[in-house]
Amino acid sequence: MYDVSNLQSPRRYFGRDRERRGFPQRMSKDDDDPEAKASKSQPPDWLTNFHRDLMAGAVMGSVVHTIVAPIERAKLLLQTQESNLAILGGGRTKFKGMVDCIARTVREEGILSLWRGNGSSVLRYYPSVALNFSLKDLYRNVLRSGHSQDGHFLAGPSANFMAGAAAGCTTLIIIYPLDIAHTRLAADIGRTEIRQFRGIYHFLSTIRQKDGIQGVYRGLPASLQGMVIHRGLYFGGFDTMKEILSEDCQRDLPLWQRWVVAQAVTTSAGLLSYPLDTVRRRMMMQSGLEQRMYDNTLDCWRKIYRREGVTSFYRGAVSNVFRSTGAAAILVLYDEVKKFMNWGGL
Repeated sequence: MYDVSNLQSPRRYFGRDRERRGFPQRMSKDDDDPEAKASKSQPPDWLTNFHRDLMAGAVMGSVVHTIVAPIERAKLLLQTQESNLAILGGGRTKFKGMVDCIARTVREEGILSLWRGNGSSVLRYYPSVALNFSLKDLYRNVLRSGHSQDGHFLAGPSANFMAGAAAGCTTLIIIYPLDIAHTRLAADIGRTEIRQFRGIYHFLSTIRQKDGIQGVYRGLPASLQGMVIHRGLYFGGFDTMKEILSEDCQRDLPLWQRWVVAQAVTTSAGLLSYPLDTVRRRMMMQSGLEQRMYDNTLDCWRKIYRREGVTSFYRGAVSNVFRSTGAAAILVLYDEVKKFMNWGGL
């Protein structure tokens, strides 16, 4: 019989002891390529830039929105006055336009009332701008990081539109309770003692007691429909125009050209999606009501058209054009803030 007790395990020759016993170590194809090795150890580009994009979007959102808050409130009052019980049931005269709305609001409620709802708006807008911009860049880079015949899953304009729409919808779902709170607080007419809601917490707790969590998210389907159009055109149009114009001149666009592009894109996106925005605001106004004016989103479209006419879908659109200047500023300043952060090594 053979004595096999002294035989060594093959693992000593072909396992971890291979190099120690003089055998050359088996190397992968990427072991001698430092660039490939480094690329494996680093996360993808679309992920490494996410925190920077998040910070850049948050830097200027609240400041710009506070500046345009009076115009925003005038727009919301004009949009919702046909379904606002404070106007319909209180015997108040309806607003005739933006100037009349601002003048009467200052005269009846004081100048600070123009910023009513701005607290909830800033709380909503700070994460909204930060998430919208960072997610837009994230989704766009993911859509363009795949492989197809031209090296991308989608062509430039398609990827830009889809990234903007997806970012807008994702953000809206996250911050929707703050969005509806901002609308209801801004549309709450009167001085402090006769107002329906005293603040964000009071609104959310009141609606939750009356309608449950469904009331807090009332109008979300209509809001998502409008968000696809608005954010898709807002982000997708701006990024696409920047790319087209930059290719023509072979350099980065100067600030004034980006401002012109941003203003044109923002105004167009706002006007095209404005009827959808009007419907979503009307649906928001029904939370907490025992007798609702509209059964659903489709019923809201039908009743506004039959009772008020097509022009009612665009009520407050003029003030929205002025307000779009702030949204255009955010598009331009976002790129400038990112440049500053790159320069500062952030």
